Amino acid sequence: MSEKNRGIIRLPQGIPGSEENPVVRARYFSDNGADEILVFDCSKTEEEHEASIGILKEICRISEVPVKAGGHIERVEDVKKILYAGCSKVILNYAKQSNIDLTEEVSKRFGKERIAASVDSSDVVSAPAALAEEYVSELISMDELKIFEEKQRPLSCNMDWAEFKLGPDGLVPVVVQDYRTDEVLMVAYMNEESFQQTIRTGKMTYYSRSRQSLWLKGETSGHFQYVKELRVDCDCDTILAKVSQTGAACHTGNHSCFFHEIAKVDYKNVNPLKVFEDVYGVIADRKAHPKEGSYTNYLFDKGVDKILKKIGEEAAELIIAAKNPDPEEIKYEMSDLLYHAMVLMVERGVTWEDITGELSNR
Repeated sequence: MSEKNRGIIRLPQGIPGSEENPVVRARYFSDNGADEILVFDCSKTEEEHEASIGILKEICRISEVPVKAGGHIERVEDVKKILYAGCSKVILNYAKQSNIDLTEEVSKRFGKERIAASVDSSDVVSAPAALAEEYVSELISMDELKIFEEKQRPLSCNMDWAEFKLGPDGLVPVVVQDYRTDEVLMVAYMNEESFQQTIRTGKMTYYSRSRQSLWLKGETSGHFQYVKELRVDCDCDTILAKVSQTGAACHTGNHSCFFHEIAKVDYKNVNPLKVFEDVYGVIADRKAHPKEGSYTNYLFDKGVDKILKKIGEEAAELIIAAKNPDPEEIKYEMSDLLYHAMVLMVERGVTWEDITGELSNR
């Protein structure tokens, strides 16, 4: 059993040992040196359990380290729900005979690499060693779980400060982007000391021109910026920082400092993911706020069988269009298929982040 720096989260919210906001807590663990996050569902009712699964999905969406979860596992379906939420492994509780009894079946169905088991010295039930060896990829000792330790994540840097082309004030401007969306969050400045501090800690540290001092972003607000990537432009006089932003980047409370629109022309945003998210947002809004005469609401009203029927029809039409040499037909039919697929996604609570996350893991 290897010693890991683990973040522990207990669900549902409000139980002893749980955090007030488990998703925020998970992001803190992910950004501050956790090797993995363990989530334990202590639900007493099915209603609480379903709510915990929803929170588990959110935790998996924001975490960049493996998430493993257990608790409230009574049948194979419960294991499937945890894995489908995005967890890397399910943790079977080997203090319960019913979980031991599930081991072989779930291991064969989902793969040994997706199954872990928790054990501790107070267990009144113990699984045969041969069973665990054959069907479990990891044993987690509950006795050895330690309090999470915040750790810095120093960056591997292949550029010296001397290689930058500095401004008259000895500083380099830094353009800061959200690493998930590429949204520009803010612009700040670095001197050599703040640059080296950023490399050492993995947290964005700037030089404040007004205060004439170093400025660790988030030191007072808690809105830290965790570095995902640093780039330099062709002239070596500007840094582009891609960061994981905690809370708002702007002191006004806005996510980005660039929220004042001063001029604009009408244009069509064709960024693929932005378009998908915008259409998804309209569909989700229709579900939350039905609009009379809306085709989307018609589909929701008719239910999942109607949505699936339309997806089947559109898929068939796409196949037929693909036999035609004119790509315009493919474009049209593919758009119809994607729209109906998004209706299904909203109906079943699947987001584009879930889809892109799954694709990036393949």
